[in-house]
Amino acid sequence: MTTSPSPAPNPDPDPKPQAPEPPDLDACCGNGCDPCIFDLHDLAMDEYRQALRAWQARQSA
Repeated sequence: MTTSPSPAPNPDPDPKPQAPEPPDLDACCGNGCDPCIFDLHDLAMDEYRQALRAWQARQSA
């Protein structure tokens, strides 16, 4: 007799935002690109911080 696997738990409907991975230091070409990959990471971190604050507010409500 075989048993069927138990269903996977429901994923969290409001998961905590995850910080973006920083780029490797060697990934920058050093040519002064606009935007640089580090500028893009800074923008992504700003978005992450805003999303995290909103998530924290929802969790304490």
